[in-house]
Amino acid sequence: MKNISIRDYIKESFKEDNESEIKESIEDSIKEGLEEALPGLGVFMEIIWKNADEELKNKLLEILKAHLN
Repeated sequence: MKNISIRDYIKESFKEDNESEIKESIEDSIKEGLEEALPGLGVFMEIIWKNADEELKNKLLEILKAHLN
């Protein structure tokens, strides 16, 4: 069996999905609150962060900070 990373597995699992399908998967994962979904959500966050400009990163940090209190 080929050894595959979690990042690669998540990316491969969603590469054929459209935006609507990805959004539904994210919303379902959050709604269900399953711990198993956290690695996938983390991979999505990593992709967003790596591709965001400083303005978007600052906005994401503001949202995150506001909801950690």
